[in-house]
Amino acid sequence: MAAVRAVLGWLALLAAGVACAEPPAPVPVARSLALDTAQSRFGFEIRTRLGQRIEGVFPRFEGRIEVLSDGRHQVHLRMFTRYVEIPGKPRYTGWMRGDEFFDADRYPVVEFDSVPYWPEVVDKGGAIEGRLILRGVSHPETLRVEKAECPRAGYDCDVVSRGNVQRGRYGMDSWQLALSDRVTFVLRARLSEAPKP
Repeated sequence: MAAVRAVLGWLALLAAGVACAEPPAPVPVARSLALDTAQSRFGFEIRTRLGQRIEGVFPRFEGRIEVLSDGRHQVHLRMFTRYVEIPGKPRYTGWMRGDEFFDADRYPVVEFDSVPYWPEVVDKGGAIEGRLILRGVSHPETLRVEKAECPRAGYDCDVVSRGNVQRGRYGMDSWQLALSDRVTFVLRARLSEAPKP
């Protein structure tokens, strides 16, 4: 009987520990700000082994910044790979959309969701951590935000951020002898003007 009581006590302690280990409830969203896709630009850069820079763009993308009730922000980005372009280079464009790179038919969307961050990062510059989903593979990645060039960054000037990704981690490991493993995503973001109260 004592052994049964001991086991029951151990199970109660275990259950209490599991209850304490539950993640905290998410912070409610106070409002959401949309990226102005007409004024924003989302692109990427990759270098050849000879140092030539190849620049690409995502003509179609969407994004929003959730303003949380505690004052922090959280960014959500989606880039549509079926429309990716290397301007002026149709052969490269086809290769980027093909199964050796973005594989747009199977993986039409690249997504980045940040963890909550304080908005001062946009003014002073700094890191925004998050999770990138590319070709169905998910890894933590970092956007590096440049220091703002105006008091109302996102409205009167671009918010410029860059994220370096190792393409081999996402299954984009073709052409290793010709291309660098590093892909740099570059976002120049403007926000739609918030509605006046």
